[in-house]
Amino acid sequence: MTKRAATVVEKAVARFIRSLQERNASPHTIKAYRTDLAQFADYVGPQGWRDIDHVLIRGYLSSLYERGLSKPSVARALAALRSLYKWLAQEDEVEQNPAALVATPRLPKKLPRVPTIEEVNTVLDAAMPECSAFTERDQAILELLYGCGIRNSELIGINVDDIRWSNELILVRGKGRKERFVPFGDSAKAAVQAYLAARQRVLGETKRTTERALLINLRGSRLTTRSVGRIVKQIAVARGLSPDVHPHTLRHAFGTHMLEEGADLRAIQEMLGHERLSTTQRYTQLTVKHVMEVYDRTHPHAKGERGG
Repeated sequence: MTKRAATVVEKAVARFIRSLQERNASPHTIKAYRTDLAQFADYVGPQGWRDIDHVLIRGYLSSLYERGLSKPSVARALAALRSLYKWLAQEDEVEQNPAALVATPRLPKKLPRVPTIEEVNTVLDAAMPECSAFTERDQAILELLYGCGIRNSELIGINVDDIRWSNELILVRGKGRKERFVPFGDSAKAAVQAYLAARQRVLGETKRTTERALLINLRGSRLTTRSVGRIVKQIAVARGLSPDVHPHTLRHAFGTHMLEEGADLRAIQEMLGHERLSTTQRYTQLTVKHVMEVYDRTHPHAKGERGG
């Protein structure tokens, strides 16, 4: 039985996979691309690149759905195809990328994994790790992000005179230049007060004593969102949290933990600066597991059923 000749697409896929191997792509990526692109080659058969357009590619994706593949799997198959076409363009084998005209399947939004109250307390209460270049400031960053539930962009926008010490409030400038006051507790207050003394020393050394920004770098300039993101991640990882922790994680933790402890949803909406209550209601989804645990532990009938 004679072996059939490889099609144009199959030959291109084989060369593309070899190029990935030569570039030391991860084995996982190579395996996924090989599988996805082999399925595409089977679907199009002997057709050449000129015969393959965005309509045919949409038909290929539809066939994947019909076989029961999930949206993330179909999205991955399309991404593999786009990568193949990008490589083909670099090799001067195609002039257009019809895969770019096909919309990526809309993936279900995953709710962020929120650290527990205990995990956050571990980060806040432990001594600052060696990776912290400005310990007083970094402690204040963590306390403000978690204690006030503010966004990274709002945090770096705070000026020293935005703090209302007598009322324990901070003026925050949110999205669309909307201003709101957010309360801060004793931990954040103590952290910011300790930091202000260190901040004064830095400004004196850099001769930038008129700087209004609350959070500054060691050169005396206003801190950037990128720097805050790096600081939060480094400290969180050093304290044993997941590497995907970022400033917004602490904002999510603020909303979730407040709700778990019985705070009113509209009060949380006000503090977070959400325009619509529906945005805040996402936190109710994050706490469903917690609510079920409380129910099982405390409801008399549930306890009776479990005990009986």
